[in-house]
Amino acid sequence: MNLSSKRKLVNKIALTLSLLAMSFGLFWLVWILFTTLQLGVAGLSLDLFTKMTPPPGSTEGGLANAIVGSLILVGLATLIGTPIGILTGVFLAEYGAGSWLAHATRFINDILLSAPSIVIGLFIYAFYVSQVGNFSGISGVAALALIVVPVVVRTTENMLLLVPNSLREAAFALGAKQSEVIIQVTLQASRAGIMTGILLAVARIAGETAPLMFTALSNQFWSLNLNAPMANLPVTIFKFAMSPFPDWQQLAWAGVFLITVGVLALNICARYFFRDEIQR
Repeated sequence: MNLSSKRKLVNKIALTLSLLAMSFGLFWLVWILFTTLQLGVAGLSLDLFTKMTPPPGSTEGGLANAIVGSLILVGLATLIGTPIGILTGVFLAEYGAGSWLAHATRFINDILLSAPSIVIGLFIYAFYVSQVGNFSGISGVAALALIVVPVVVRTTENMLLLVPNSLREAAFALGAKQSEVIIQVTLQASRAGIMTGILLAVARIAGETAPLMFTALSNQFWSLNLNAPMANLPVTIFKFAMSPFPDWQQLAWAGVFLITVGVLALNICARYFFRDEIQR
């Protein structure tokens, strides 16, 4: 067998293995989505969005308080974590470069990025919840924000580093300051990538359960008080799915369906509004 035949054989083997790996992943993805649709759609109703989580044994109820609570927690965590992540990513890519502070920041960010979410939840519990003596929405927001920050930092830095230096040099040649170059050139050029990173962070925290069990906990009743336990979908899904009540289990699947559809809708919207920049 000559060299050309060997290369073709290796190429066919590699292509076959790649297709098998892709098929294996798609199989489980389709199965998960099918199961979510099959069991989740059955639990959809008007009561799901208008009634509170039911007590044990009740056949009536919904997830209204859990849905609103999750929107508040995820929204506030994103609003807090995103600016911190973007500013840190800008520093690492544009200002810090090879400084010791940049190296230390990247090291800490990598630790946060790979840390299990339950560890972050326990940290907030020890640092805040145990000190004030009660679970609260504030502590839940803090835990989720700590998960958002490293994802946005890594994405922002990587996207900014992909911007050609020729764009920066052209802007400097026109007399622009470094801050103007960053705001009007590099951030604009990497906007689609940064937005994708933010959506990845939102998708990750939308279904996080462990951090909220140690911080926001849950609440069976309607409550918008951030200083008190706050209902949320992940903890409610966990509690209802582990229960022996069929009605609770159906509500749990409906909650899984809502989270899945919500994350999917966010990604589709981002792809649609930034389609021109992504194609470039």
